[in-house]
Amino acid sequence: MKHKILIVDDEPEIRNFLRLYLENEGYEALEAGNADEAFGYIKEGQVSLCLLDVMLPGMDGFHILKKIREMSNMPVIILSAKDTDADKILGLNLGADDYLAKPFNPLEAVARVNSNIRRFYSLGAKEVKEETVKVRDLELDPESCTLKKNGETIELTPVEYKLMELFMKHPGKVFTKQQIYEHGWGDDYLVADNNIMVCISKLRQKLNDDGGEYIKTLRGLGYRFEK
Repeated sequence: MKHKILIVDDEPEIRNFLRLYLENEGYEALEAGNADEAFGYIKEGQVSLCLLDVMLPGMDGFHILKKIREMSNMPVIILSAKDTDADKILGLNLGADDYLAKPFNPLEAVARVNSNIRRFYSLGAKEVKEETVKVRDLELDPESCTLKKNGETIELTPVEYKLMELFMKHPGKVFTKQQIYEHGWGDDYLVADNNIMVCISKLRQKLNDDGGEYIKTLRGLGYRFEK
């Protein structure tokens, strides 16, 4: 089955060359120039990954990202001419999985798509069924890539899911920021320490873990998931 990649950008030239490169890689490309067109595809449930421009007419990319996260946990890669740390952190904080600054090499864009598709959908490709991981009142289901607390589903981004997978499969073990980065983001590109901290902070919010009851910070060492 071909993965469908949604390109959301108001510049037809950018959509066109991304579509050509993605199709050459074996993907099916869908194009949208604004929020309404993008949500039309997303609500139909036919999108595997979204390449999302920030500067769009009407609703901007950050607001679209917030709406996407209410409907789906598919990978989202932000495209933006704004390359400041603040913009990157905002995108990640809202649930983006990657951030690509304009102008970019289309081959790099395809490589980022490949990396995120491989990381997010590889679990579903495994033939051996993985068992649900249970730690205290949390349940992680590798088959459906979902997390539940006391039976209630907690919506996670792909990166957040990967971190919870790492923590819950090894409760009590201390992980360095480098180890967390390698598991959550892969080794294709560098993620700053503060981006890891933002992701951990979002996980704590979703777990109602203000006091570090689940994810413990060990200064100078890293993080540990409490048994």
